Amino acid sequence: MDYKKAGVDIEAGYEAVRQMKQFVERTNRPEVLTGLGGFSGAFSADAFKDMEEPVLVSGTDGVGTKLKLAFLMDRHDTVGIDCVAMCVNDIACAGGQPLFFLDYIACGKNEPSRIAQIVSGVAEGCVQSGAALIGGETAEMPGFYPEDEYDLAGFAVGVVDRKDLITGQSICEGDVLIGIASSGIHSNGFSLVRQVFPMDQASLGTYEEELGETLGDALIRPTRIYVRALESVRSAGVTIKGCSHITGGGFYENVPRMLPEGVKAVIRKDSYEVPAIFRMLQKRGGIEEHVMYNTYNMGIGMVLAVSPEEAGAALEALKGAGETVYVIGGIQSGSKSVEIEE
Repeated sequence: MDYKKAGVDIEAGYEAVRQMKQFVERTNRPEVLTGLGGFSGAFSADAFKDMEEPVLVSGTDGVGTKLKLAFLMDRHDTVGIDCVAMCVNDIACAGGQPLFFLDYIACGKNEPSRIAQIVSGVAEGCVQSGAALIGGETAEMPGFYPEDEYDLAGFAVGVVDRKDLITGQSICEGDVLIGIASSGIHSNGFSLVRQVFPMDQASLGTYEEELGETLGDALIRPTRIYVRALESVRSAGVTIKGCSHITGGGFYENVPRMLPEGVKAVIRKDSYEVPAIFRMLQKRGGIEEHVMYNTYNMGIGMVLAVSPEEAGAALEALKGAGETVYVIGGIQSGSKSVEIEE
């Protein structure tokens, strides 16, 4: 008896590392001091030595049951982007610049090519956000996970000068709410998605006229990363008073998280067109509208609060960064909450 016969292939682990190196190298920053394969990742403080009062901000998350879709479609090169996005978008909400990222992959059987595909997505997410992929862990756990399944989670660290922290405390009545379009469902609410749509290759591969693509392509599209978009707003000299990443819990849970006491956010449903995938999901699942807005991003992945005087400049900066943006509402006096009105 040996470790391989027990289900853990050490040589496969070595091969996975060899294959993923090319992807990891894409994410290198000058501050990275160690290479892949060490016991830890080292990152120089040179990235923020000139800040007056540097503050580290962090985020951790996973991909959730969207991974079930990747298993069914045998597509593993996009879920890594989801994993990075869920972490770095949260950091960006605080005004932070992502510095580095680490991933954790747990699988039933280490298939080097599949692990490399997953890491290629992680690396792409890091490139999009400017973070370095400085380490990670691949755990082969036979008997714990099925051989053809895995879990994926990540952890990111960023930095912001304390004076530039986005806290939401200065939000006041009259401020404008700007919504930045999502790329689709992103990476939340897939337990409900999987109850509404048949999870088989035939259904996922069917072209849906109202989507303009197959159902599978619409569902697996990775989470949009907003780091550079928010950087473009700050570079334009605009003060982002508050920022909300619309993830699990949708509008109702996430928007109030950026608000101080004494004000409420009022969002107009008619301020933008809800993407077809959400309309299809709601119709086929017979889902109440409140549940949709309490579960999904409904086409808006990030909400910013800015002063009315700076709203125009913010919109122009975001459009210049390639984002689709809308003025979706504003701030009114009231109890800390969000209202979605016709």
